[in-house]
Amino acid sequence: MDFLLKKILKCTVCKENLPLGPRPVVQLNKYSRIVIISQAPSRRVHETGIPWNDASGNKLRAWLNVDEATFYNPGIFSILPMGFCYPGKGVSGDLPPRPECAPLWHPQVMKHFKNEPLIILIGQYAQRYYLKKDFKGNLTDTVKNYAAFLPRYFPLPHPSPRNQNWLLVNPWFLNEAIPVLQQEIKTILQMDL
Repeated sequence: MDFLLKKILKCTVCKENLPLGPRPVVQLNKYSRIVIISQAPSRRVHETGIPWNDASGNKLRAWLNVDEATFYNPGIFSILPMGFCYPGKGVSGDLPPRPECAPLWHPQVMKHFKNEPLIILIGQYAQRYYLKKDFKGNLTDTVKNYAAFLPRYFPLPHPSPRNQNWLLVNPWFLNEAIPVLQQEIKTILQMDL
């Protein structure tokens, strides 16, 4: 996995399409117990090179009920976006993740994990890619059916501040899904692997 990580960090496959140039932001360890698969780094994350180092990351860590030391421990969490580099700004937020990364790198990464990790799928890009025909047609229905994907996957909406309205319209998520997610994380953290 270390050799693969070095290759990923040097990747320039889609550099012509990246307004700020390539800067893959990933966190990988073959012993990770949890893998977070999300969309793509934000501009702030691109600038710092630290995954989830923004308001969305603060919300995600609150949902997971973990501190920064735990979250940034690669022996516990691997962080593998669908697109490894900041894709640029769109009309209503960041552009979608570049389509080159996941098919090129994800299969190589996933086969290196020593134990079968819990895979947290954040947003519809990750959910469509990994759940394939089991994706429920939209993010809300997929997240609402989170229990059907356990113990392998746990689908989540993106924790972006832009999704406040989704959280207001879907109070079941914080009341029902988040406690289950936190219990899953707690159980994994207590495992003596």
